[in-house]
Amino acid sequence: MPRKLLISLTFVPLLAACGSGSVSSVPAPPSRNAKPPVRTPVRVSPPPPRLQVTPGLEGVIGASGDDLVRQFGPARLDVIEGDARKLQFSGSACVLDVYLYPQGSARDLQATYVDARRASDGQDVDRAACVSALRKR
Repeated sequence: MPRKLLISLTFVPLLAACGSGSVSSVPAPPSRNAKPPVRTPVRVSPPPPRLQVTPGLEGVIGASGDDLVRQFGPARLDVIEGDARKLQFSGSACVLDVYLYPQGSARDLQATYVDARRASDGQDVDRAACVSALRKR
């Protein structure tokens, strides 16, 4: 008897598959030729950089690279990355990093941020004091 029961249980899944015409809740596998939907890229201009507003940095923030060279002399470093530029000026008192980014429709590079540190140990210093110390007299 157990053998007949075992044989009849083997056919139950096969009969169930042929059974009712009910819709299965399992979705059909995607066709091999079907392509996933493609999103159209959105082209948005980056927002304009925010200018650093700090007393003592007048004449530096908003200046072009040429203006900065006239104020501080030749840059120790001039690094271009993408559409940005970093100019580094140094003296015995401090090192000044000036970051220039494109402005307006002409995409002219203008200084938008300044960072300063001591030349001896790299500790942060007052930016305005460093600007003052490095300006050509």
